Amino acid sequence: MRLRAGFLVLFCSWLAGCTIGPRALENHRLRYNEAVKRTSEEQLLLNIVRLRYTDTPSSISVTSIATQHEFVKSLKMGQFFTDGVFTSLLPLVELTGVDRPTIALTPQDDQDFTKRLFTPIPLEGVVYLSKTTWPISTVFRLWVEHLNWVSNAEAGSGPTPKTAPIYREFLEGIQALQRLEDRKVVHFSSEETEVKISEGLASPKLSGTDVLEAAKAGFEFRRDEKKDVWTLIKKRQSPHLYIDAKHLQDSDLKIFCQAFKLKPGLTRYDLVAGKSYPYLADAPKEGLTYLDLESRSLLQVLFFLSHAVQVPHEHARTGQAPMTLEHDGCVFDWRSVHDGFFQVSHTKCRQRPKNAHVAIQYEGYWFYIDTRDRDTKATFALVMELARLELAGKSAEAGPILTLPIGGR
Repeated sequence: MRLRAGFLVLFCSWLAGCTIGPRALENHRLRYNEAVKRTSEEQLLLNIVRLRYTDTPSSISVTSIATQHEFVKSLKMGQFFTDGVFTSLLPLVELTGVDRPTIALTPQDDQDFTKRLFTPIPLEGVVYLSKTTWPISTVFRLWVEHLNWVSNAEAGSGPTPKTAPIYREFLEGIQALQRLEDRKVVHFSSEETEVKISEGLASPKLSGTDVLEAAKAGFEFRRDEKKDVWTLIKKRQSPHLYIDAKHLQDSDLKIFCQAFKLKPGLTRYDLVAGKSYPYLADAPKEGLTYLDLESRSLLQVLFFLSHAVQVPHEHARTGQAPMTLEHDGCVFDWRSVHDGFFQVSHTKCRQRPKNAHVAIQYEGYWFYIDTRDRDTKATFALVMELARLELAGKSAEAGPILTLPIGGR
């Protein structure tokens, strides 16, 4: 009886000290984090592969995860009888653990999602990315459709084209720009400029409310004391590409200027959007003093990457995966466009490829990014993060449409 009493004291002390909260957090937080990360990457790769097969992309976001952990513990004393005669009083212990996660999913295939999918990234966004640690060649090859009307495989910004794209001149120029940036010869920067929106506004027509509303929108009213009139000014950041004056004769700089029809010998080129006429009909003979940039939308970027998906021969032969042809009728190799940049391989096996960084199953094959391909992994990571930024909006704020409660023990 003394032994049983000691056991009861120890066991009750253990039950009193049991706490499930911290232990549940330790056991589940990182697992949920890994699951969301892995499935988000798989969803992006799946959409890239779908576009290669001219299939429709679709996305579902995880808007919230609510998990409830319950740990019920009880201790009772039970009477034990032998042949109908009471013999002893023993403890009865009951422990019950319940995990009730609720995962909220939001389909993103609505009007707002589609609008953001088709909206090109603004010029300021391209310049901002150019000033980060990401290689300038990666940023421009992804998000620029053409630069000074020099094509960056524009035909690849949609479903698989029938004829080979134009890209070599753009690629040579951007690779030269990358080498210049690596050697600190060029630098992207912005400076604040003022643009007159309107001038000669009469003073009586301007109220304090007008001044306040203009300031909220990024405008400023300035008064000419002599003429007693107002001028409406818009302040904005103007991006430029600066050249180190000590390297104006650099061979890579000559390649860059020649590729994009720039006037040589300048130490600054303005970055603009939609300034020149198509195909540089207004270009001066001595060359351009600016870089006219047309950017891509996220959907165009995904289409561009989809052509780097290597498809099985049987899918190419049967026409299930459309192919691009050279002028002589030979199949065009898109690896020349995406070389050292992005590549998706395929294999046919039962289990997930061992060397896969991200892998999905589609049409009976595994499509995957090789974990040893650091260039493709870096490009994929950049697109993954920018997709999260571009597609985060009203659809996510509106709340979940589909909520899945998952009960279990």
